[in-house]
Amino acid sequence: MNTPSSGAHTPIIRGGQLHDAARIADVIRSAKADAMPWLAVPHSVAEDEQWIVDVLLPQHTVRLACDHRDPTRIIAVLATSPGWLDQLYVAPGEQNRGVGSQLVRIAQHEARGPLTLWTFQRNSRARSFYTKHGFVEVRRTPGDNEESEPDILYQWQPVSM
Repeated sequence: MNTPSSGAHTPIIRGGQLHDAARIADVIRSAKADAMPWLAVPHSVAEDEQWIVDVLLPQHTVRLACDHRDPTRIIAVLATSPGWLDQLYVAPGEQNRGVGSQLVRIAQHEARGPLTLWTFQRNSRARSFYTKHGFVEVRRTPGDNEESEPDILYQWQPVSM
């Protein structure tokens, strides 16, 4: 499935491993800074990397989309847990090429029922992206998160046969 629009090749999708922690943190931090320059940054780089080692990798299914020419270069991160799409970040410069859509489809395919996620109310690009992929708004909060940023709970329901 070659969905990138720039003529690039389909990325390599592989599982995240401990040695990827610094590169995963870099993708997440740079994607957040690019998409949400207004977002509070509550943790240092070292704290983010430690969270990836202690929480993200051991407690989630983490998939990495890597450049087909350089499999060590991570271009997107997907983390799921049962019923949840917990993290989805695409590196700046790699967005709008289909990799985020490819990762969402993987999460939807593997879901054993509804798939739920949070996104910030002000992140209109993410809201539009998830709506395009069949997620619907369930509820809003005034910012019950460490960034104190109002957010929205979305849910996707698999099509019944």
